[in-house]
Amino acid sequence: MAGDAQHRAASTYNAAADFYDASPLSFWDYFGRRTIELASLSIGSRVLDVCCGTGASALPAAEAVGPTGNVIGVDLANQLLESARTKAIKKRLGNIEFEVGDMLSMRFPAASFDAVVCVFGIFFVPDMAMAVRELWSRVRPGGRLAVTTWGPNFCEPANDAFWCSIKNVRPDLYKGFNPWDRINDLAGLRKILDEAGIASPKIIAENRLHPIKSAEDWWTIVLGSGYRGTIERLNLAERQKVKEANLAFIRDEKISAVETNVLYALATKSQTANFK
Repeated sequence: MAGDAQHRAASTYNAAADFYDASPLSFWDYFGRRTIELASLSIGSRVLDVCCGTGASALPAAEAVGPTGNVIGVDLANQLLESARTKAIKKRLGNIEFEVGDMLSMRFPAASFDAVVCVFGIFFVPDMAMAVRELWSRVRPGGRLAVTTWGPNFCEPANDAFWCSIKNVRPDLYKGFNPWDRINDLAGLRKILDEAGIASPKIIAENRLHPIKSAEDWWTIVLGSGYRGTIERLNLAERQKVKEANLAFIRDEKISAVETNVLYALATKSQTANFK
């Protein structure tokens, strides 16, 4: 089942790559950079960024650790990684590399990074506690883990309108549950971290409104995010109906922002941690 989930995620985000970096999706960069700020990376650190996308957190990490540091960005979607590599070249960052990889079967040995980062990626694995354990195992004693996930009311009120439009044309694709719903509050996220063996993590909530300047902005967000996986399963007529319903909702309801609330989890590994 984990393999199926990973395959769906790769397919979705390879498809979404054409809109992923469009300006209406600037929240990727905002939350990626904010995660790195909270992680407080030291100059010269070795950093692993899992589910790095087009580099929203990996590129700021490379800037933070400086030329003597090193960042490895891993993602399932090669199309996103191509964009990340292009950005790194433009920024003249020689201390970063990107590779296709799965968080459940990473090639890196235990305790080999000063920091491990995962922004909006942990929920793609059905067994999130196991995935967090994998990340945590790569953190050296004294190193840090930073995991960022969506909080409550993701992209509301437009999210509900999107799924209603899907229900109207393809009820078999309607989804009343998001993969991050299990960890979109403090208690749920803390439970997963506890199951992963992480004691006393610091969890920070940030409630934020993301501006929607036009109905077309919202549709661009749909095409450049996880919604794209559902869109790809529609035929052209169904896709057009869904698009029209979404545009009409934004215009008729005069929606000017959607909720992009997040939770940041930060943990530092004990200096005396033992490894098998």
